[in-house]
Amino acid sequence: MEGYMAPFVLLVCITFAASASSQTCVPKEVNDNPWVHMSEMLIGCWTSFITEDKAEVHILNLNFAATDSNVFGLELINARPMNLILTSSVAAYGLQNTNADVNIYIHNDSTLTLHGNQHHNNIHREDFPTQNKEELVTWARQKFGGVTSFTTVQNLRTLTTTGTKGTKLGSASSQCVLKNEDAQEKHFMKIEVTSPPSSLKSCFPQPQASSAEELHIINIPEDTSIRSNISLRMSNKETKVFLRGPQGTTWTLLDPQVTKFGSNNDVLLSSFQHTIPPFFTLNNDDAEHVQKKALSHFSASTFTSYTELRPEGSLVLLVLGRKDSPAVTATVPETVIPITTNPPHQMPLMMQLYTSPDYRQPLDPNTKVQSDKRIYAEISGHTLGDIVLTIKVISCFVRSKGSCPVMKELPFIPETCSSNSCPDSTRLSFSLDQLQELETTTWDLECSVKICYSDKCGDGGRVKRNLEVTQPCLQPPTPPCFDFGLPGVLGIAFGGFLIGVLLIGALWFIKIKTGSYWLLSPLSPGCPCSGAKRQPVSTNPSPSENSSANASIGSTQSTPTSSMA
Repeated sequence: MEGYMAPFVLLVCITFAASASSQTCVPKEVNDNPWVHMSEMLIGCWTSFITEDKAEVHILNLNFAATDSNVFGLELINARPMNLILTSSVAAYGLQNTNADVNIYIHNDSTLTLHGNQHHNNIHREDFPTQNKEELVTWARQKFGGVTSFTTVQNLRTLTTTGTKGTKLGSASSQCVLKNEDAQEKHFMKIEVTSPPSSLKSCFPQPQASSAEELHIINIPEDTSIRSNISLRMSNKETKVFLRGPQGTTWTLLDPQVTKFGSNNDVLLSSFQHTIPPFFTLNNDDAEHVQKKALSHFSASTFTSYTELRPEGSLVLLVLGRKDSPAVTATVPETVIPITTNPPHQMPLMMQLYTSPDYRQPLDPNTKVQSDKRIYAEISGHTLGDIVLTIKVISCFVRSKGSCPVMKELPFIPETCSSNSCPDSTRLSFSLDQLQELETTTWDLECSVKICYSDKCGDGGRVKRNLEVTQPCLQPPTPPCFDFGLPGVLGIAFGGFLIGVLLIGALWFIKIKTGSYWLLSPLSPGCPCSGAKRQPVSTNPSPSENSSANASIGSTQSTPTSSMA
């Protein structure tokens, strides 16, 4: 039996070893990585400016290596009306294909040479600053009134306009403020550059099913001298990424499509400017060790790609996604981006109101709430992937709508809610008592929040909601209604009986002390109030009574003097 089991055990061990080795791959230098595309973040700007005659103003700052083959192409045949200012650090040769609405401006002493079709002498030479970028923007602002975009391109090969508007969608600013940017965001043009010698090493394990979730591993070796800020932009479906770099490296995630990530460095979520600290410590930069750590971290059996890079600048942009993906070349439709309460770099928030603590029936925005009622609110937001972030309410206030707005702080009470019932949300309640004496009925309810990861919090912006308030109906007071039960009725009856007994006893005591019982018996003889008949008094006096009375009166009247004497 043991002789038969030995080959079987050996076969299982060989199969397991082969499976384990197939989970990793050895990176090699490649000229074209199908998944990761690296470029440097360069100076530029993008605004909503347009001239009075509906023309755009674009500045193209070209940087080339000091060689004799600095040739580029301008495909502007479908461009919108524009004024294009060209500058170059070295001599370069351009082939243009433009329309009549494009005017190109170059410096008087520029070493730029343009060839191709020209419409009505659309190439103009001007004396403008070329060494200082800020001064060049100032000159363009003085000449045209503003600048629509400023773009710096390294080793340009071809620039092609897409035919869409060159203004920045959703931007209310027309001021060009130069900063490090990703030029690929400018949807009105497509930029192709001549790639320098590759500094990437890549490898890819066995192909996986298209429906499987992608896992990409990016590793920066420890011997890299430059500590970079690496910006990562996604160009296709939701993806897992494993980011490893030397201490001091910062990764910035520019898109919400990254559902899960892990890193030994700080990771900045640009959607709401929040930094996630390192998940783990990983000082070993060996490719096989990093790949196994990534598989262990995500509990995965395989990965999509492994990329090893050595940045040559402090600001590097990585675009992750296949070049043949439609999302890479898709243009942005000309739609107006709605303006929200929060700036674009912060997490979008929403506030929903309820009238009961069970949070089951949402309150319609047009429904009026009586000011003597308690209101319950739930503030929620869309976070990045499966990262556990919490929302913390800092303050709330209401502001009346009208020509003379009134603002009042609104005290609130946090409501308890489990993480299962309130994912990515928080609950609170508040009273509207202080609004009862005010005539205004339409208010803006606004709360300031913070976004927290573990015990670290960052500014989360504000969330606003319309609130209609009405005063409670005042009803006249109703008289109290006493509801007597059987015990009450019996008590009253007994109390009345007892009072009667006491009164009779008091009267009997008075009769004994005074000897008179007329109070007790009003019909007794001798009682002034007895029922014995009394003789009626005659109203006509007898003659004798009249005569005596008259005599008396007469004598009184005849002797007044003697009487006084």
